Amino acid sequence: MIKDFFKHLKGDAFGGITAGIVALPLALAFGVSSGLGPSAGLYGAIFIAFFAALFGGTPTQISGPTAPMTAVSMVVIAGIIASNDGDVQKALPAILTVFLLAGLFQIVLGFVGLGKYIRYIPYPVVSGFMTAIGVMILITQLLPAMGYTASQDKAYVNTFKPQAKEVILDKLLQEQTGENLLSIQDFEQTIVKANQIKDSDITAEATTLAKAASSGVVGTFKVISRAIQNINWIELALALATILIIYGFKRITTAVPSTLVALLVVSAIAYFAPFEYIAIQEIPGDFPLPNLGIITDFSFSTISPYILTALSLSFLGAIDSLLTSVVADNMTKTRHNPNKELIGQGIGNAVASFFGGIPGAGATIRTVVNINAGGKTRLSGMIAGILLLFILLALGPIASQIPAAVLAGILITVGIGVMDYKGLKAIPNLPRDIKIGPLKMSSEVIIMIVVLVLSVVWDLVAAVGIGLVFSCIMFMKKMGDFTARQSKVIDLKAAEKNKMLWTDELDFPQSLKEEVFIKHLRGPLFFGYTSEFSALTKQIPATASDVILRMELVPYVDQSGVYAIEDTVLQLNLSGINVHIVGLKKQPKYMLERIQIIPTLIPKTEVYETFKDCISSIRKKVEDVIEKV
Repeated sequence: MIKDFFKHLKGDAFGGITAGIVALPLALAFGVSSGLGPSAGLYGAIFIAFFAALFGGTPTQISGPTAPMTAVSMVVIAGIIASNDGDVQKALPAILTVFLLAGLFQIVLGFVGLGKYIRYIPYPVVSGFMTAIGVMILITQLLPAMGYTASQDKAYVNTFKPQAKEVILDKLLQEQTGENLLSIQDFEQTIVKANQIKDSDITAEATTLAKAASSGVVGTFKVISRAIQNINWIELALALATILIIYGFKRITTAVPSTLVALLVVSAIAYFAPFEYIAIQEIPGDFPLPNLGIITDFSFSTISPYILTALSLSFLGAIDSLLTSVVADNMTKTRHNPNKELIGQGIGNAVASFFGGIPGAGATIRTVVNINAGGKTRLSGMIAGILLLFILLALGPIASQIPAAVLAGILITVGIGVMDYKGLKAIPNLPRDIKIGPLKMSSEVIIMIVVLVLSVVWDLVAAVGIGLVFSCIMFMKKMGDFTARQSKVIDLKAAEKNKMLWTDELDFPQSLKEEVFIKHLRGPLFFGYTSEFSALTKQIPATASDVILRMELVPYVDQSGVYAIEDTVLQLNLSGINVHIVGLKKQPKYMLERIQIIPTLIPKTEVYETFKDCISSIRKKVEDVIEKV
């Protein structure tokens, strides 16, 4: 087994090293974007790459922080920091606990076998979400690209001082009421404390409020005008130079990652040039240590509002990873194990959270680079993680000198690249299948736009949920309409003229054509079609004596469909009309027998294998009636 593990050592080593080099600038950039700093991105890249490869189900997959996972993580981080008075260190245990939960949820998803169902998420939802991620990254990187930080803009911070005073006073009152000190003397003490509030306390609180107000897409729009008025031209030049090199160097060669070239070249120029720039947060050069605050400072009340977000984060990571697995399969002509892949991703994210890393998933670009460079087995992903750890230990202090604007430039190119241009280009060509007022529109375009807009201006997780609900409703309506169009009540005389009869109905007895009506059913009989099916009773004239339900093309009947059949048969029986069923499939038959429509309402003798058997039986009964008369 060990021999097989190292069988492709040369290709795996080269693939892992190349993928690790590509991952380095992205890991730093995603860490900064998340709000936890570059080291968090690097820690995530190290541990997720190693453990997801070791335990995952896609041998050539390279995992680490990705744009979608970082975008959702950014929202979680900002929310928890805001609820902890803007103190990152105070909020860190709760943040990492949410990330740990996301990893554990992924492990559970893998064990219960949900990996194979991820592929059923509609494309418009995925397209709208991915485009939203790109838009969010682009917008949120405008401020760092211009060198503007709202919390350092004194004029802007001063606008929050009145609100800061209210927040501080509110905290004082909460401290008093929390201790049940409600006497007049104690409130007098509160007044004394309020008078002792320093201007520095107010400024600190105002700075926290300004930072929170300017975060995210909406916050960026609030301060963009101030950022334009206070552009740091050096920072903007560094960001633009990074973008130009990333796109320009690709035209020269793709053998060396253009992102890495941009990072090294522009950082070196900034470092040796005679001007000041804003550097990223310091990266420690020591081995990452576990954050035991996840255990010692655990509080369910702190993380309970984010449990659903953690679950959504796990689903997003699953989708992101399995889509990359499909790409890897196509390139290597292999087949991944989706459930094992989810377990590996979950273990990687869980371990990364303990060491302070942001969550991640399978990364398409890094995986493609690994495969093209010769990576064949899971060893390549493990080597990528080890390489990043070596870079952290050897070059951590040096990496701390990287300009923040360079990472902003890298993220801008990531935002441009992650958007789903395939889906956007298809918008004019998609069929306009629904009508809203006087306008005819495509339901898939509407879903895509709804997910895109809600993700950008409101909530990523909620947007995906709403998109899924819309997609399901639209699909069920389309299926119901399709089944209704295909399923018709046949008046045999009219049908014969219009050539609507099925082949085995061409020899239908002339003597029965005025009394027997046939209902052709095509497609599933489910809740989206029950109202149209129930209208069958209104389509049958009083002269009818028998109705034949042809169900050869009905593969599935749900509970709503069963009750629709029950109501229809009851109405027809009350009108003195006999109901016969032809070609009942296994699942519909099982449902009708479980609800006891067969044999209570429709005797087993009226359920036929073929249409010929049914007609023979009806003809015999008619002849028996005539003989008795």
